[in-house]
Amino acid sequence: MTGISQAKAAILAAYHVSQFNDAVAAKNFSEFLRLFTDDAVIRFENVPGAGQLEFAGREAYTKAYAEQPPDDQIDISGLAEPDENGREVVVPFAWRRDGSGGTLRLSYTRGDDEDLDSRLVSRMTVIFG
Repeated sequence: MTGISQAKAAILAAYHVSQFNDAVAAKNFSEFLRLFTDDAVIRFENVPGAGQLEFAGREAYTKAYAEQPPDDQIDISGLAEPDENGREVVVPFAWRRDGSGGTLRLSYTRGDDEDLDSRLVSRMTVIFG
């Protein structure tokens, strides 16, 4: 995705966080993970007690969410905006349980602006702290 606007970044971020929080509440990540491409890379940085983790491809990230599902929801804690190249959405967030912060970086495929489900995540980096 090239040239993402501030407004579109905010919409995509709100939708992604809403879908994540719904998955945590339901304790079922299948609907959330359908928002990712089959070859998406999900990376976690600065994970307490684990350092860095990376899962490439639907099989790997689906297994990771099944084996260690998140058990806390998040809130957007600042302005979600496009990165300096307009290719990623950068989202500051805070965990609800303890308020600790982090950053999501989301890369999307092209899709219909009116259909958020058509904008699949091709890469997600979750930076703790």
